[in-house]
Amino acid sequence: VQLQASGGGLVQAGGSLRLSCAASGRNFSSYVMGWFRQAPGKERELVAAISRSGSSTYVADSVKGRFTISRDNAKNTMYLRMNSLKPEDTAVYYCAARNRIDIATMKEEFDYWGQGTLVTVSS
Repeated sequence: VQLQASGGGLVQAGGSLRLSCAASGRNFSSYVMGWFRQAPGKERELVAAISRSGSSTYVADSVKGRFTISRDNAKNTMYLRMNSLKPEDTAVYYCAARNRIDIATMKEEFDYWGQGTLVTVSS
């Protein structure tokens, strides 16, 4: 599967953005999907993940209540709705796919990666 992330940009603190991850190839619905982010000088970290059907999600504590992950298997697309953005949310955001049944939280457990989209939150 090939992944293409989009929707990043510059936004003021308190603002919102929606990221999209479009997948090409077969069987999008057979992949667990995730959003990761990497800020300068920091490790890549999981922001949120979603099960193959979309019925189960994981959201990191740092963004819980502000970010929502979703997917539309008919459109081969995953989303990340980000509200109440903070300067510390500034990072390159990556989408990733995992060819397993269960949701995972470590980047090593994901098999395919998109190119990343930059989110910059100004104070």
